[in-house]
Amino acid sequence: MPAQRMEAPITIREAVLAVQRRDFLLPSIQREFVWSAEKTETLFDSLMRGCLAHADELRADGCVLDSQQLEPPSSARSFRVRQQRTTVFDGPFAETKEYLAGFNLIEAEDLDDAMRIAQAFPWARIGAIEVRPVRDMDAVRERVGA
Repeated sequence: MPAQRMEAPITIREAVLAVQRRDFLLPSIQREFVWSAEKTETLFDSLMRGCLAHADELRADGCVLDSQQLEPPSSARSFRVRQQRTTVFDGPFAETKEYLAGFNLIEAEDLDDAMRIAQAFPWARIGAIEVRPVRDMDAVRERVGA
């Protein structure tokens, strides 16, 4: 059996620099789990197996450009700069029960196609997936003269 050829991984920066108007970001939104640790781990592992398998299929088809999962909000730090003074906040700052858990960067023909792709991700069954077009930063640079 011949060895399967894998594409070299790319960094988030390389993925973002490579995006065009047909690219959509799919932020995955989730809530803190309120079940027992054992039930949470079992559900999470099952969903992640499905998500990873689906993302791998889409990556092989050239549709998924990148995927990343974020650590929980409790590991985050936020900051604000006001009047040249930086204030740092430990953990999540937004008063919300939902948080950004990760994202998939995909290529799709249009918003409807991106929605179709996003709806197939298992994570949509317990969280939310936002489908948002990626802005063409080269066009923005040109418009603002940067």
